[in-house]
Amino acid sequence: MVGALRAPGAGRSNALHAGAWWVWALGLATAASRTTNPLLLGLLVGVAGYVVAARRTDSPWARSYGAFVKLGLAVVALRLAFSVVLGSPIPGTHVLVTLPEAPLPDWAQGVRIGGRVTLEQTVFALYDGAKLATLLICLGAANALANPARLLKSLPGALYEAGVAVVVAMTFAPNMVADVLRLRTARRLRGRPAGGVKAVLQIGMPVLEGALERSVALAASMDARGYGRTAQVPPAVRHTTTALVLGGLLGVCAGSYGLLAAEGAGYGLPVLLGGFAAALGGLWLGGRRQVRTRYRPDRWGPRAWLVAGSGAVVAALMIRAETYAPGALHPGVVPLTVPALPLWPAAAVLLGLLPAFVAPVPPKESPS
Repeated sequence: MVGALRAPGAGRSNALHAGAWWVWALGLATAASRTTNPLLLGLLVGVAGYVVAARRTDSPWARSYGAFVKLGLAVVALRLAFSVVLGSPIPGTHVLVTLPEAPLPDWAQGVRIGGRVTLEQTVFALYDGAKLATLLICLGAANALANPARLLKSLPGALYEAGVAVVVAMTFAPNMVADVLRLRTARRLRGRPAGGVKAVLQIGMPVLEGALERSVALAASMDARGYGRTAQVPPAVRHTTTALVLGGLLGVCAGSYGLLAAEGAGYGLPVLLGGFAAALGGLWLGGRRQVRTRYRPDRWGPRAWLVAGSGAVVAALMIRAETYAPGALHPGVVPLTVPALPLWPAAAVLLGLLPAFVAPVPPKESPS
């Protein structure tokens, strides 16, 4: 029984579906969007980082997670800088510093540059920036775990031409990160400095050139294999496909807004389901234009359901927790309160660790 539950080694035949990683990551990102509690946000980042450390491979895109973490830290610093320089509508009584305030014309009322910087507005900016940083880190986890080429194989036929462009764009950043690491290592071995403005200027052009060449080579290889070729279909089918896809996407957007906003709780779910069904019908009709075949298509197996389901459960439980414990998910800043770690939302976030135990284990790099 224990052997059946143990995660097998990852191979070509049992590789986890790339879409499952994206559903899991989007579930964590949805949970992060429902709270500003720094303890829960830190727990979400820890869950995403642990799964990435346990299940990422040695591929170039797997190294992009660290870049997303640095981007998240930069977002937090930028949000704090904007709050200090441009002010905040959050009232406060604990003044940290008073900056020189620049006079502005009458038509710029409500906007200020400089002035008082309070502890309350700084804490509010820190919470807000941490939420956005957590969203970026969760998406970075999906980029590090999901193979973009295998994700392209699983796209519906109607989205395949756009999917090629997306995959080229998604592989550009990971290839650039890999080239930066390679060139910095080469500079260290030659006794040259790997940091500083001068080093960045010297390696910047080779990095951009190499990453762009790899992405263009990927697009050329796809075109040589016949990707993007379409078959002739009647005009009525094309018009119906366009109407269903556009109408379905509008329905999904309106339904999602209804679920997120308190005023649209009654119509949000029906509109979302209707739009989703219309979009699926349009994608099915659009797939008839594609004449390509799939070699060794990826299967959505039980482990993919467990990975995707864990992210969806985390998102659903966090949305449910917001209805009965909003104060725990959104700590007050006026007056300032010490954030507490709510038990049940924290337990829900820990369910996101399931992929670290059920997803196939990637092969370890053999020691040289």
